[in-house]
Amino acid sequence: MSDLSPAVEFARQNSRRFLDELLDMLRIPSISTLPEHKADIERAARFVAEDLKRTGLENVEIIPTDGHPMVYADWLHAEGKPTVLCYGHYDVQPVDPVDEWETPPFEPHIRNENIYARGSSDDKGQVFMHMKALEALMKTGGGGLPVNVRVIVEGEEEIGGEGIEKFLKENAHRLACDAALVSDTHMFAPETPSLTIGLRGILYAELEARGPRVDRHSGSYGGASPNPIFALCQVIARLKNEEGRVMIPGFYDSVKAPSDAELASWKTLPFDEEEYRKEEVGSVELTGEPGYSVLYRTWARPTLEVHGMPGGFTGDGAKTVIPARGRAKISMRLVPDQDPDEIFRFFRNYVLSIVPKGIRMEVRKIHAAPPVVVGTDNRFVRAAADAMRGVYGKDTVMIRAGGSIPIVAAFGTHLKTPSILMGFGLPDDGAHGPNEKFNIPNFHKGIESVIGFLENLGQ
Repeated sequence: MSDLSPAVEFARQNSRRFLDELLDMLRIPSISTLPEHKADIERAARFVAEDLKRTGLENVEIIPTDGHPMVYADWLHAEGKPTVLCYGHYDVQPVDPVDEWETPPFEPHIRNENIYARGSSDDKGQVFMHMKALEALMKTGGGGLPVNVRVIVEGEEEIGGEGIEKFLKENAHRLACDAALVSDTHMFAPETPSLTIGLRGILYAELEARGPRVDRHSGSYGGASPNPIFALCQVIARLKNEEGRVMIPGFYDSVKAPSDAELASWKTLPFDEEEYRKEEVGSVELTGEPGYSVLYRTWARPTLEVHGMPGGFTGDGAKTVIPARGRAKISMRLVPDQDPDEIFRFFRNYVLSIVPKGIRMEVRKIHAAPPVVVGTDNRFVRAAADAMRGVYGKDTVMIRAGGSIPIVAAFGTHLKTPSILMGFGLPDDGAHGPNEKFNIPNFHKGIESVIGFLENLGQ
């Protein structure tokens, strides 16, 4: 006789259908940053809502925002049991450069036990695990769940998540819970169950430099007219030194180091720096502040990166023009206890102090989120770690992530609740890049882990 729970048996019996339904979701090009995909965003929201209704969840609602809609559902009849908020997002990143995809980004392909498609790992594949775990529990639990559950799936995570944070501020009671379950992170390594307990924050900014009134001929005006693109290069070159240390005054003043115990635990993780360089980064050499390990630099040190510099002539061929304006998109990843507003003030003041003559510079904040470290001494972390250990047969490791999930900090601020970051992506999934993938065994094990987590809490 099987010692599996009925819900896990149901998930295994329906594994092919679950996968097929995920492929349908991945075919929707729900790119949140591009206005031409507004209809696709709405179609993805309907897809999520209709699936939750079929599962048997109650109060399913597509909630409009000033941007893209959110989907809400709940089941709140487990008297005396905790309430878990299942969070995810259905929006995805753009697919550029599309010519680097081996197969079309919105035509999912399966090869080597992976699904290749935009959003497969970040975050459709992972939020769909929540949805299918809830289905398995409801179908085998007489239409009920072992705990109370709320579900919120947003469509703006990839563009800052302003809609859901505004909703949280105004309607925190509608998402009241004892813990939030977030599956938008990755495991440290294959077959290594992992809970993420720290996230870097983010400050995303834009510089706009203006020079001549209109574009000018470089032959006639070169040597007299200020050049905004060159000015941006000069400013950016002074933001970091050659060793990778950020040169903004005050930038490091509030940085809090990890504990000795946490640093010691990182040294026990199966990490090969040379394999990371070759296979994950794909560069001839790694860069960054000297004196810190790769994990320390990517998990617990703040950084500054340049993402693009639109402006001037960038097409094929030649056009000898001094542009009237240029822009640069810059982000800083922040760590405890850096405050995004304070760091923006430091950044803006420094940039304006080094603007080359003849240039008018505007410094804009696009979006920001604070860093987060989640406490591990609570029953929700223990329930998650036990569930993953039961599925993978190994102890669950506690890690940090270099990325940012703005909603996690917002849950702590507005709901006063811990977030359980139970992720099933892999480090080489290529989220945000060409040929994004999601491991199919992890998809199914993720469903079983979420089932185990909710069952553990309900006991």
